[in-house]
Amino acid sequence: MAPSTYYAAKDRAPSARSLSDAALKPELVTLWQDNYRVYGVRKLWKSARRAGLSIGRDQTGRVMRAAGIEGATRSKRVKTTRLDSASVRHPDLVKRKFTATALNRLWVTDLTFVPTWAGVAYVCFIIDAYGRMIVGWRCASHMRTEMVLDAIEMARWSRGRHHEDPRCHSDAGSQFTSIRYGERLAEIGATPSIGTVGDSYDNALAETMNGYYKTELVRGPARPGPWKTVEDLELATLGWVSWHNTQRLHG
Repeated sequence: MAPSTYYAAKDRAPSARSLSDAALKPELVTLWQDNYRVYGVRKLWKSARRAGLSIGRDQTGRVMRAAGIEGATRSKRVKTTRLDSASVRHPDLVKRKFTATALNRLWVTDLTFVPTWAGVAYVCFIIDAYGRMIVGWRCASHMRTEMVLDAIEMARWSRGRHHEDPRCHSDAGSQFTSIRYGERLAEIGATPSIGTVGDSYDNALAETMNGYYKTELVRGPARPGPWKTVEDLELATLGWVSWHNTQRLHG
């Protein structure tokens, strides 16, 4: 390199692009931190545009690389369904069509588990397929039918006591094939629906919810550390559900 080239580059004023990147960097980092540090380029770009920042997608990716931040990635799923072969299963009324024309027409639900120092915690979510809102949930130290019924009660009261005959779709776990589960749905005017055994596609919406719950909160970059008790996880889940229902960007 010629000496003149070196000194010309050294003395050159910063470009407009570098100045713009430097100005946007702290704001993007703040947005990323405010959203559980899980947003990748696409969602952080959308979030920045909603916040009034004039920024392109390519620039968002460039600034993220310069700031050393990145989105959360999904990990391998662990099977938690326990089939009760003695129970009679309800028919599949959804057939992998996880769409609804209005609120309270299709609810989907599933269980997942989270290890803690005090033992395994189990979490049940009930999602309204129309807007992907979590309308009911429960976190407990057991996976008995009672926790699913508690989640149903939350969904029932959060959406009003009267519904348009919603379908409640699940996998073939023993909690969802139990007599008490079917009776409770009948009492609130809901129709049970169950997919096939060991096929995640038949309950894809609920499986997706469990997946990014673990990616964004349980193993997410903003988590406080190893979960010590079920109560710690329950409190954190409460905050995550509120963020999911009111702020999180969805595809």
